Amino acid sequence: HLPATDRLLWWRLMEGGASFLLLMVPATAMGAGFALVLRAGRAVGSPVALLYGVNALGGTIGALLPLWLLPAFGWSGALGVVVALGLLIASVAWWSAGRLAGDGAADGGVDASRARSPLSWIDLVAYAGVGAAALMVEVGWVRLYGMVLLRTEYLLALVLALIVAGIGLGSLLARARWLACRFSWLPWIAAGGILLSLMVWPSIGRWAGRADFSSLGAALAAQGGVLALVLLPTTLALGAWLPLLAGRLRQQGGDTPRRAALLYGANSIGAALGAVVGGLLLVPSIGTPATLIVAATLLLLCAMRWCGHGPLRFAFLLLPLVAAPWWRMPPAAELTPALAGTVDRARFEDAVNVTHVVQRPDGQRLLLADLQRMDAASDPTSVAVQKNQARLPLLFHPHPRRVLFLGLGTGITAAGSLPWPGLERTAVELSPGAIRAAGGWFRPVNGGVVDRLRIVHDDVRRFLRRDRRRYDVIVGDLFHPDMAGRGALLSLEQFRRVRRRLAPGGIFVQWIALNQFDVANLRVMFATFRRVFPHGLLFVDGYRLALFARPDAPLAPPAAPPAGGDGGEGVASWMARLWGPVPRLDARPQSEWWPVIEYALPRARYRGVDALVGLWRWLLRFRVADRQAAALLHLPPARMERFRRARRAALANVRGWIADLQGDARAADRYARDAWRWNPHNRWASFAVADRLMAAIEAGRLPPGVGRKEALRQLLAIRPDHLAALEAMVSASADDPRAAARWRARIRQVAPLARLP
Repeated sequence: HLPATDRLLWWRLMEGGASFLLLMVPATAMGAGFALVLRAGRAVGSPVALLYGVNALGGTIGALLPLWLLPAFGWSGALGVVVALGLLIASVAWWSAGRLAGDGAADGGVDASRARSPLSWIDLVAYAGVGAAALMVEVGWVRLYGMVLLRTEYLLALVLALIVAGIGLGSLLARARWLACRFSWLPWIAAGGILLSLMVWPSIGRWAGRADFSSLGAALAAQGGVLALVLLPTTLALGAWLPLLAGRLRQQGGDTPRRAALLYGANSIGAALGAVVGGLLLVPSIGTPATLIVAATLLLLCAMRWCGHGPLRFAFLLLPLVAAPWWRMPPAAELTPALAGTVDRARFEDAVNVTHVVQRPDGQRLLLADLQRMDAASDPTSVAVQKNQARLPLLFHPHPRRVLFLGLGTGITAAGSLPWPGLERTAVELSPGAIRAAGGWFRPVNGGVVDRLRIVHDDVRRFLRRDRRRYDVIVGDLFHPDMAGRGALLSLEQFRRVRRRLAPGGIFVQWIALNQFDVANLRVMFATFRRVFPHGLLFVDGYRLALFARPDAPLAPPAAPPAGGDGGEGVASWMARLWGPVPRLDARPQSEWWPVIEYALPRARYRGVDALVGLWRWLLRFRVADRQAAALLHLPPARMERFRRARRAALANVRGWIADLQGDARAADRYARDAWRWNPHNRWASFAVADRLMAAIEAGRLPPGVGRKEALRQLLAIRPDHLAALEAMVSASADDPRAAARWRARIRQVAPLARLP
């Protein structure tokens, strides 16, 4: 059996081979079609520059059109629209070709000896190198600007559209006579533009991080304008290259459209090789900035075929030296204001994404995916809620033996399963950077769970298709569905794959971050989950929503958990997190064949706090009464009173969060006290009270006769793991070194990575 990483590599090679076979015929037809258009264009007096430019500008529309077609019609419908459009264009071309043939102008005016004049293979190889460099640049730009501007489907389409539009405009500009005699400028403009894009990239990231856009449209308009200024120098030069080169080689004799077609074909083949070499080899091995510098150097090297005379003949050798300050990716703190003050601890770059581990000034670490999305953090609150993702399904399964984690991240979620002895654990993770971070940088907070875990480096969708094991518990980690390619992890097809891997009586939980959703997209998720799990349930843990399913067995109250299995909250607190059944709603489900949320969710990012308040209020409509919740749990009457109090506390938590969002501090304080009074074991309730006490202590609002140290002791009686209070106790014990040492030891237990005061 091949190791998992090797199997993934072979799978990607098989996917690439299958895609090659499927797409080669239409791609070859499109390439041949452009050559025929050039030939027909000569008959009507249309120059290469005009035809190539118009073709590229049409490609700009093609880059943006899927943003409307895919969510409106799905993949099958969108392809049908494209096929219909292609047939319409073919009909027009057929009619036009008939008219040209009737006019007898197809090949008139071309000397036979000139038509047969060969094109040097060196020219073809050199221009293929230009194509390779161009695609390497495109891969690099998508990676770098996707990091600082959020890699959504919209941004990817925008970058592609700007690149193709720049090429089209450059080709049209090549018709100007003043540019025809300045062909030797093109490689320097293109290479200089690549270096410019590297130089200003951090500044654009900081600008985007500080900007306050009112909507997705406003953000795309502003970001598109800035990107156009940065990308245009290179793309204009690349667009002018083909028509100017074809005209330059005309002096050697031959048919200009034929030469342009040969150059176009060589350039396209080189571009295909550049995409593979740049994306799969160079980016993972030397990094994206270095890949862009290699591409710029390759451009200058290939240009020496036509411009390599005089003192600049070997100037391309100097470019890597001139670009030395930009070979490496700058620290994350220089790319976005949100990470100001952090220090990079590790960076892992592969063909899929860039994974950062950064450390805050307080010593806590963050795991970042493509810079813009925090996968997890090491502070005590983050550790607790991540462990809760495993605790919830394990508590409700009577005898879990085998658990599968869809996503490893920091390994902290998997660490929530450590109290269950004899558990067979498997985690599937696509990012090699996350796997390495879990085994190293986050080991102090994940309990070394990677040593008791089978880690499979794979795409979870492929793993679920080929795996034949069945699992008692499957945990779907938090994903970022607004980022390109992530929506498929919350699709009908994915949930069906999960269901096939559940053992009899098995439990599946898919976690969702509520601050990433709005009402419309949450309706989509409910409709999708219910389609596969008709009797699914909702649980709420903080701002995280659990889509919970046990499809072939009734739910029962948890038995006594193993030590540490309930996080110190008690079973009643966990049962009280039950919200109710997943509501039956009329919404189009999320499907791999008809994506919805990855095109709709980016808009939710700009809807502000009011949208989140509205989301909570909408969810409250589906929260069932205590008796109905008890019936869903098959709760015996003897446990009803404690359950009722715990549910009141859970509801008060939610109302307190709504009051906080609305800026109503008095109401938030009242709800926090009520929640703690009804269930002091509830983590959210006790921390809300403790945080408010800490704020009062810091502000000097102490009860009469109560000193600062005594107030801190009272707070720690409520939450012994309150980090800010423990740090304050160290400062308050400055005159007692032994006491201060004991408090520091407590801090190390609560937050192993905290910077000790």
